[in-house]
Amino acid sequence: MKIHEYQAKAILAGFGVAVPRGEAVFSKEEAAAAAKRLGTSIVVVKAQIHAGGRGKAGGVKIAKSIDEAATAAERLLGSKLITAQTGPEGRLVQRLLVEEGLDIRRELYISFVVDRGAGAPVLMASAAGGMEIEEVAKRRPGAILREVIRPETGLEPFHVRKLVFGLGLAATVLNAAAAFFESLYRAFLETDCSLLEINPCVITGDGRFVALDAKINFDDNALYRHPEFQELRDLSEETPLEVEASKYKLNYIKLDGTIACMVNGAGLAMATMDIIKLNGGNPANFLDVGGDASEARVKNAFRILLSDPNVKVVFINVFGGILRCDMLASGIVNSAKELNIKVPVVVRMEGTNVERGKEILRKSGLDLTVADGMKDGAEKAVKLAGK
Repeated sequence: MKIHEYQAKAILAGFGVAVPRGEAVFSKEEAAAAAKRLGTSIVVVKAQIHAGGRGKAGGVKIAKSIDEAATAAERLLGSKLITAQTGPEGRLVQRLLVEEGLDIRRELYISFVVDRGAGAPVLMASAAGGMEIEEVAKRRPGAILREVIRPETGLEPFHVRKLVFGLGLAATVLNAAAAFFESLYRAFLETDCSLLEINPCVITGDGRFVALDAKINFDDNALYRHPEFQELRDLSEETPLEVEASKYKLNYIKLDGTIACMVNGAGLAMATMDIIKLNGGNPANFLDVGGDASEARVKNAFRILLSDPNVKVVFINVFGGILRCDMLASGIVNSAKELNIKVPVVVRMEGTNVERGKEILRKSGLDLTVADGMKDGAEKAVKLAGK
């Protein structure tokens, strides 16, 4: 789950991370009042959307007076911000963050992320803060410093020393850097983040480390431990179908293709999308019904898939374990009849009770295509989508 910058900063402040003074606002009048309360010669008016690259897209404005802050807010609110991460459709700006200006002497990139390959959190840092870190990693990978943090020992002093000196910082900032990193790491662990990114982290004229920007993604699987975070979710920043899918515990991500994918398991979902692409097709979504899917969940999955007008074919690719193939087949047949499905459906299934499942499909009287293997299923789906 993603949250807005101002929400992330409020959480970080609770862990002792230094952040600029600021207020979330929803109108130009509120922006003017916030600028007045801040009382600084410069304020920054920042669009709040769930996407990076706001500065380049004009979503961050510098204001040198209360009137300028109000004007910037008026121009941003209700506008559509198009960044490298939003796609051409952009995002509607409905809220802003008005912050104090700071005396910035240095900009850095700092993040904590879960590295599945290492099986541990990783602290990443770069002297190229404030820039597009993806481009830095691509063109100058040596500019990204990485420290694997063993969960059993946590963040240690040598991690901080290596990064401070690797970033070319003076030894005089070592204590301030250590306190900043330790507070970030504690926030990362205790809130069950999958990503905590500070870009940029700035060093001010008085030697403070401050999170000038903040991005937090929570691990969805751990949200049951944090009911207080549910109210931070901004449904307007999510696609309607993804919001609908979450009501039924379906993992759904909309894509721009024509072949809908219904699978059980994230790994199988990725493999299914890959094999569709390899055969010349384009997946319309990522949809994982989970290993313990019921007939009701399969029906809701069908309904959500078919709500996308671009879908020309549904490709069901399932390995039956807990989700038995006969139960899946019954769910497919009942859903197809109840929802009056008009698009072709290709089914590839293997695993528990697979023969019984295929028999249910054959006797259904419906126009279902049963595939012999994953490659055969992908080929059939791509061919049907091209008609």
